[in-house]
Amino acid sequence: MTKKNDFRDPKKKETEKLVHKLVEAIDEHPDKVNNYYDLGSLLTRLNDYQQAEELFMKALGIFEAKNDQGAMNLLNYGLGNLYYEVGKVNEAIKLYNKIDDPKLKADSYLMLAQSYMKKGQHKQAVAYGLTAHELREDDPEINQVIGDSLLALGEFKKAREYYDAILKHHPGRADTQFNRGIVAMVLGEPYKDYLAQAKQLDLNYYHKSEERLNDIEKTLQAAQSKD
Repeated sequence: MTKKNDFRDPKKKETEKLVHKLVEAIDEHPDKVNNYYDLGSLLTRLNDYQQAEELFMKALGIFEAKNDQGAMNLLNYGLGNLYYEVGKVNEAIKLYNKIDDPKLKADSYLMLAQSYMKKGQHKQAVAYGLTAHELREDDPEINQVIGDSLLALGEFKKAREYYDAILKHHPGRADTQFNRGIVAMVLGEPYKDYLAQAKQLDLNYYHKSEERLNDIEKTLQAAQSKD
């Protein structure tokens, strides 16, 4: 009888090939920063955090010696994303704040907003989100972090604006549909369609977020019974 694990996972095989290809690219072109960034980012996505960190640190040493600010900006961004991913949010914030490349500014402000949101500092998250929004106002991720931070601050009408801006062009986002439903519920607007959409788009996300929904319903019912 053939054992299941005798067959290599084709997806894993493809990933290993890609890692190998990027390692070769670094060996062939050690002066190209994108090769280091791409491999570090891929290792981060694969949860190989130690190797990713070692690679980013090594690359930063190489390009710092060359005084290549553009390369250092990109590598700081990549390492910041790694630290954000593993929950070292303060270290991530320090790295995002170092970035002065205009091409990376909107992305670094977005990540700063998400980092402060992770820390529960929603006012700072809104401030950085709005700065990112000035640079890229149609970006759904930027609008989402602003909406979510405003929602956490109880600024429901303002949050509604940012969620509505996303849903015009990106109706397939479960997180936006769900949070827009919460806003509608709190504001006394029709909300069930938003929640139904969220449930249809991502059942796992919906179930994970259901407790929030129940808490809000209980709070609203308690407030109504006092009136």
